[in-house]
Amino acid sequence: MSEYKKNSITLIGAVGLGTGVMISAGIFALLGQITELSGKWFPIIFFVGSIVTMISAYSYMKFSEHFPSAGGLGKYLVEAYGKGVIASSAALMMILSMVINQSLVARTFGTYSMQLFGGVNNDWIIPLLGVGLLLIALIINLSSNLFIQTFTSIVSLIKIIGLLVFAAGALYLSSFVISLPETSAQAENPTMMAIIASVALSILAFKGFTTITNNGSEIEDPKRNVKRAIILSIIISLIVYLLVSFAVSSNLSVQEIIIAKDYALAEATRPLLGGIGLYFTVILAIVATVSAIIASIFAVSRLIAMLVNMKMVPNVPWKTSFKMHHQTAIFTVLIAIILTIFFDLSRIASMGAILYLTMDIIIHYGLVVKMKDTIKSSKHIIYLAMILDVIVLTAFIIMKLQTDVFIVVISVVIMILIIGLEYLFFKNQNKDASA
Repeated sequence: MSEYKKNSITLIGAVGLGTGVMISAGIFALLGQITELSGKWFPIIFFVGSIVTMISAYSYMKFSEHFPSAGGLGKYLVEAYGKGVIASSAALMMILSMVINQSLVARTFGTYSMQLFGGVNNDWIIPLLGVGLLLIALIINLSSNLFIQTFTSIVSLIKIIGLLVFAAGALYLSSFVISLPETSAQAENPTMMAIIASVALSILAFKGFTTITNNGSEIEDPKRNVKRAIILSIIISLIVYLLVSFAVSSNLSVQEIIIAKDYALAEATRPLLGGIGLYFTVILAIVATVSAIIASIFAVSRLIAMLVNMKMVPNVPWKTSFKMHHQTAIFTVLIAIILTIFFDLSRIASMGAILYLTMDIIIHYGLVVKMKDTIKSSKHIIYLAMILDVIVLTAFIIMKLQTDVFIVVISVVIMILIIGLEYLFFKNQNKDASA
């Protein structure tokens, strides 16, 4: 792992990577989808999602204190479960959920960009724009750590300031009255199952904190700064999400948010500043999605490279001078491009939520059961995290079985394929070792 440079990422750089991934699809794409499930309660759902995420993040913080590593999640799983099918399968679920998030962000970029041209919902232009963004982000990821962390930190600051300006303007026009959005008399109130299920999507909006753990050994003083960066990233993202959510709710009704669910933030600027507001929000969305893609590719490429070096996943030998994490970055972007082309925002988000929450439960179980004699931790917090994950995941799957069985089937098939392929990989590996 000599290609990774210790102390090459500062605390601010780590926070920039975390918020860079979070404050993108989390507010630009998922706000409308969360509203579709939870109705007027969507601002509260972001708060609930942050609490669940912070509780879950405890396990990652404890692991990072003992095993700071580039591609941290793979290291955590190996320490808990040993080098085998469970650890590698869970790591691949996490990787795929992160790649899915990249395609979600890419689609969001395309959707918001099209608002500059009257919101034309073209079946091929939106994914084409998303693919273009992925390729640009890949080129940037082939540069140095210093450039990437500097770029993502600056861009993250710009988009946070931009979103706060938008929120301040919208709240100013409403005389700073913070309230839940209006609903029409004809609209059905969301069921409790739907409200709980919406938390799954809000958790997806905060899962970018794992980007930080996947760069553990490259962060300055990782045993302290990984934890600090995770907490700061979640808090900063929550503040931005809440302010923007209440700003949107002061300008649009629930029905209007749902109709414009893929570009709700852009729609909310029309009553505020008209055409100028629309351009401002779209440019902000473009900036946000660019930084999110770059930060995500940066983290995922390192996680895959770690698994390859640990011989936990098959390695496709390339005749190239590229470093391992550059090769895995290219592989990551190719998968994201395929997802961007063939799946819409709603299905991309659903797959990401199912895979991520499944992997999250495996992480918690590994810490509280497998590592109980190695890492001192509060089992009550970890069991609470597991229970919350199970409740939210179950509710989300039930809702999707009622509205989109296909995406549940696809998610299950993907998990079965991952486990099956890893089983065959280790079986052949053991056969070669004994030969």
